[in-house]
Parts: sequence; C-alpha cells; structure tokens
Amino acid sequence: MDADGLRAAVEAEHADALDLLGSRELLVALSDGDPRPAALLAAAADSEYAARETFREWADGAADPALRDVFEAVAEQEDDHFHRVRTAMDDDVHDPERSGPMHAYLRGREDPIQQVAAGMVGRTLVSLRTHGRLIDFFDAVDGHDHDHDRDCAALFRDLRAETAACLDDGLAILDERADGDDWAAAEAVAGYTIRLAADDLRDALCSYRNS
Repeated sequence: MDADGLRAAVEAEHADALDLLGSRELLVALSDGDPRPAALLAAAADSEYAARETFREWADGAADPALRDVFEAVAEQEDDHFHRVRTAMDDDVHDPERSGPMHAYLRGREDPIQQVAAGMVGRTLVSLRTHGRLIDFFDAVDGHDHDHDRDCAALFRDLRAETAACLDDGLAILDERADGDDWAAAEAVAGYTIRLAADDLRDALCSYRNS
C-alpha cells in the first residue's frame, strides 16, 4: 500500500460516516438544534483549539526532531485557525474543555506512524467535510449581516485549503516512513478517528432530540 491507496481505502470504508460529517445534521449537532452563526463559530473555535492542544502535546513528546517540527508546524497552524475563528465571533464564547472523544483518542496515540495517520489523515478528512458544510451554511445564511456571513464563508474556505495541505503533508510523511504492517495500523487508526467523530455527532443529535 502507499499513501494514495490508504486515503482511498479509508474514504471508501468510512464513506457513510464522512457523508454524515458533511451533512446538515452536523450543523444541528454543533448548535443544539438551532444552526446559528454564533453557535457554529463557537463550535469551530473549540475544534481548532482542541487540535492545537493535541499537536502541541505530540510535539512535546516527539523523540524524532523531524516529526517534532512537523507537529509544531501543525500546532501553529491550528493556533492560527483558532484565533482567526475567534476574530470572526461577536462574543468570547469558547469552551476549552470541548475536545470530544476524537481528540481524547488522538492524544492516546504514542506511535509516530499512528499519530500521523490519525491526526493528519483521519482528522483532516473529518475537518474537510465539516469545513465544507460550514462554507455552505455561511454562503446560504440569510442573516442581518451579509458582509460578516460572506467573510465567514471565505474564512472557512481558507481553513479548508490549509487543512487539505496538512492532509497532503501527512500522506507524504506516511509514504516516506511507513513500511509493512505500518500501513494496516495507519488505516485502522485513521478510520477509527473518523468513526469516533461520526459517533460523537450521532450522540449529540440523540441528546438534542431527547431533550
């Protein structure tokens, strides 16, 4: 297997989960049933913050200097994303504890190949879908501040492009470093990362509908 094959296999195996993560149900889950710009921006800020903390933790624990540099660069990108989303928010609503089961799982990965596969492949495939849905929302929302909504759509387009570059970097690292059984482990952790994100979304929907 190579990195392109890994991505194709993961996307095919977890197509339903990825579709759910890019659906309108995502907006419902992130906003307790009432998709509004403020709630969605707050949820996006929480997500970027959680990613920053995950990659900072990995960078601090990395024994390989090259991977430490990679994880530090991703952490810096996520920090930039976090602050750009915060700038778009009208208030200072942010829950640093809202990292969710996906990031708890990521932070438990200690093997470098698994960290790259889970954090730079599985997680980014999730983020590409969620950013896409947020772009669609802000493009279509009929709010009182059209300029702000257009700016938010443009922001998430930029974040999505930068996240796609992170995915490309992760795939390139796997092509350089993975060998033999590494590929099976990489596919497993990338896929499980996606499943956790989708299951968390389903749990949020159930909680909203049963409230």
